[in-house]
Amino acid sequence: MSALTWSGLVLLLLFLLLAVVGPLVAGTSTARTGDTLAAPGAAHLFGTDHLQRDLFARTAEGARVSLLVAVAGVGFGLVVAVPAGLVAGYFGGRWPDDVIMRILEALQALPLFVFALFVIGVTGTGDSEIGPVTLTSTTKVVLLLGVGFIPYFARVTRSATLVEVQEDYVDALRVVGVPRWRIIAGEILVNVLPPVLVQAFLWIGVAIFAESALSFLGLGIQPPQPSLGNILGDATGYMLLGAWWYSIIPGLVILVATIGFNLVGDGLGDALDADNRR
Repeated sequence: MSALTWSGLVLLLLFLLLAVVGPLVAGTSTARTGDTLAAPGAAHLFGTDHLQRDLFARTAEGARVSLLVAVAGVGFGLVVAVPAGLVAGYFGGRWPDDVIMRILEALQALPLFVFALFVIGVTGTGDSEIGPVTLTSTTKVVLLLGVGFIPYFARVTRSATLVEVQEDYVDALRVVGVPRWRIIAGEILVNVLPPVLVQAFLWIGVAIFAESALSFLGLGIQPPQPSLGNILGDATGYMLLGAWWYSIIPGLVILVATIGFNLVGDGLGDALDADNRR
């Protein structure tokens, strides 16, 4: 692995350690345990916020929430996009491909934040009742991210499928009468998944940044549930009062997560390309 990939791996491990282990050792993120806006020290590793809550506990819990939302959003996008991309690629140039690609182009034409503003404007920032189903603010962010990622994952899947369809093994399976669905799900999918999963890994970092941006604007995870974005939103204005740790530390965590996922994802992509060239 390259030095950049190793650097990304270190950053990613630090973020995962904070998100996975941090909440287990930090205690509750809502308890008032210190002075108002206390600086980082032995008693409070990351300092405290404006409500006397331990910022390490809140940042660790926020990192966990942001990571889970990002993974769930990417997972939802994959569940919808991979089948659509497989079908579009298998029938490349024919009507199923045209229909799917037109739908994807319509989704991609609408920016994520404009779509989020519309949905949140209609449904509100709190829980929404749709028949017997209750959508929490967290669930809505997951769905928004997933819908926004569908076109990208579907295009990657379609491109990889178009290459696989030209391979001799696909023609051989058709000749012996193997059903289309078995060719797609049993053979092509296995060969298409590696590049798609590499892209998904890259987009987890993007999803963490996007969730943080939505929560910062008040459109994502709602207090008192902490996320990296709404912690930054709460910190607005306190930098001028000298509480630099309140905004800089959560911001650095977002930066570490985004860079870590991207560098490791690039390393995985390079390794996959090297294997394909052999």
